[in-house]
Amino acid sequence: MYRTKDGEEIFVIDAHIAAWDGSKENQLNKYGEQFIDCFYDYHQISPEEYLWPQEKFYKYDADTVIKDVILNGYSDMAIFQPVFLKEFYKNGFANFQVSDELLKRYPDRFIFNISFDPRHEEKGLEELEAMAKKYNCKGAKLYTADWYKDSKGYKLTDPWAQKYLEKCQELGIKNIHVHKGPTIRPLNRDAFDVADVDDAASSFPELNFIVEHVGLPRLEDFCWIAKQDKNIYAGLSVAIAFIHQRPRYFGEIMSELLYWLGEDRIIFGSDYAIWEPKWIVEKFIDFEIPEDILKETGVTLDMNVKKKILAENVAKLYDIDIEAQKLKLKSCDLSSQIVSAPAPAAKV
Repeated sequence: MYRTKDGEEIFVIDAHIAAWDGSKENQLNKYGEQFIDCFYDYHQISPEEYLWPQEKFYKYDADTVIKDVILNGYSDMAIFQPVFLKEFYKNGFANFQVSDELLKRYPDRFIFNISFDPRHEEKGLEELEAMAKKYNCKGAKLYTADWYKDSKGYKLTDPWAQKYLEKCQELGIKNIHVHKGPTIRPLNRDAFDVADVDDAASSFPELNFIVEHVGLPRLEDFCWIAKQDKNIYAGLSVAIAFIHQRPRYFGEIMSELLYWLGEDRIIFGSDYAIWEPKWIVEKFIDFEIPEDILKETGVTLDMNVKKKILAENVAKLYDIDIEAQKLKLKSCDLSSQIVSAPAPAAKV
């Protein structure tokens, strides 16, 4: 919960967080080291006071997630988006021990989305069904550039991918989060191309496709596709981190998203733990798109729009009644420890 200077309380759902194990003990080969080190390079665009030592960045525990996301990060709820990367890590990149522990301790605050890889064919379909039953999930995270044997990626238009999407529809997994954005070493940039979302969204109109990282650096492609398919949403993770070092660039991105998609199809995500949500939320609340950009696109980014982006839009996708959720969270033992506003500036 973020409390503004006027005392207004803004509910926040961080729709893109992760618990990972990129430690040397879990790295299977040189690619595991390259992947987590590339993440750490992206981490460097954080404000200096939010930079982590590399050892901590490799692997962190459940209490660290609670502190950064819920207690200090203004997030009332958060959604785990796991990634497998089993060709790079002995036990996979996602740290299920941490996410499972948090789901058990705070079931009203965390949602776990499953993941699948259509190249696993029939066996993977059975695993998808089992995971859907275990987590009672309404969403899945896909990583189309992941490696599997001699394959360096897949497309949503592949025949087996279509079968998996059909299965998702059957199981009630209606929110498909797809990483379509910046490449990460050693993965291939083209395997993250946003183009295949177009056909998938048209073929499965009952599913919602949340394009994480808004397709960067292919923002224009993404916007043209999302304009025509109303079941495509913009996941702001990665893009929103530029609000610190490149605020005008972020303003240009927001202006384009609001112009093409409108205010009801943009969703906040911090991409924790690459970046902590605290500074991102604070800067977003205060952010204004530069006047000369607004003059061209004519969009609005006022507090009502920000409230939609920070929680209301994703709440609709996951059937979350925000007012009912507020009441439920009052009894959570974390409530008394939560920081809901930035510390006042020190007097000089």
